[in-house]
Amino acid sequence: MTKAARALRRRMLTPNVSATRLDIRGFHEKNPAARDLLEMIGRVFLTGFADAAEARYPADAEIRLEEIPDRFRGFAYEGAAMGFAVVDALSPLGGRRIARFLEGRGRDHDYMVYVGVGWAMARVPRFRWPRAEEMDPLLKWLALDGYGFHQAYFHTRRYVHEQYQDPQFPWPGGDGRAYAPHAIDQGIGRALWFVGGTDVDQVATLIEKFPEHRRADLYSGTGLAATYAGGADEAELRSLAWRAGEYRPQVAQGSAFAAEARIRAGLIVPHTGVATAVFCDTTPEEAARVSRVARPGDDEARRDPAAYEMWRRRVADSFAESGRVSR
Repeated sequence: MTKAARALRRRMLTPNVSATRLDIRGFHEKNPAARDLLEMIGRVFLTGFADAAEARYPADAEIRLEEIPDRFRGFAYEGAAMGFAVVDALSPLGGRRIARFLEGRGRDHDYMVYVGVGWAMARVPRFRWPRAEEMDPLLKWLALDGYGFHQAYFHTRRYVHEQYQDPQFPWPGGDGRAYAPHAIDQGIGRALWFVGGTDVDQVATLIEKFPEHRRADLYSGTGLAATYAGGADEAELRSLAWRAGEYRPQVAQGSAFAAEARIRAGLIVPHTGVATAVFCDTTPEEAARVSRVARPGDDEARRDPAAYEMWRRRVADSFAESGRVSR
């Protein structure tokens, strides 16, 4: 494909940046600083998407992605993953852009890459979705996390205010189908941090309107977003931990996942430590270590469809049993 054709593909596929504005989305605005942060995250995501849509090879996009400041670079990689996955899905013979991305710099951002694949799944026909058996047996669930975030972000009335759940979600199929709604809810929980504008009272109130059996997954996603994206000070984060109540271990688990994602990519920033201190009563490094120690091996993940959920429970239980957080 020529350079001009790739530039055209970029223009045709990349959503308008106005889609990231809180007033356009109808999201809560806590204050100008929180608004600017969330809108910057959206713009950086679309920058990564656009660079991927235009790139001839993933390595070409990585050059520009590495220029993004540490606080936002992970979101650029997430957007790029969505872009590569969309182009793969729309190519007549498919493609290996995501696989190549994960072989390059994307491997240090693999959590975000899989989330970005889920964004793409929300935008392309289901018959063009990736084959679950060709993905990482554990991290494939993050694709559904990304799918859930997309649906809550762009279809907020249905997925947040009406609390819609697909009763027969088709992916990944087989024994894993029953877990799909949980992984999607974890992504919805992340999106609630954006829908609520990082306002703890708004976010917690939204979660509390969901049925009780969904709240553990939602709080997990919110803890991850509050730690990875930021936007709340220590007092606000303590208020979120208090509002979470019995779901504090799930908030800690999400926070630990966020810390591990940032540490793996070399993107630790000050608010990461503030969040893990509140939610996990420890440093980002120790929170990430808890996550790594609890992580199942590939063989276990291939054998047991519940391996991802067991990983999450091990992390949550580790913080609860250590006395760092109360149930």
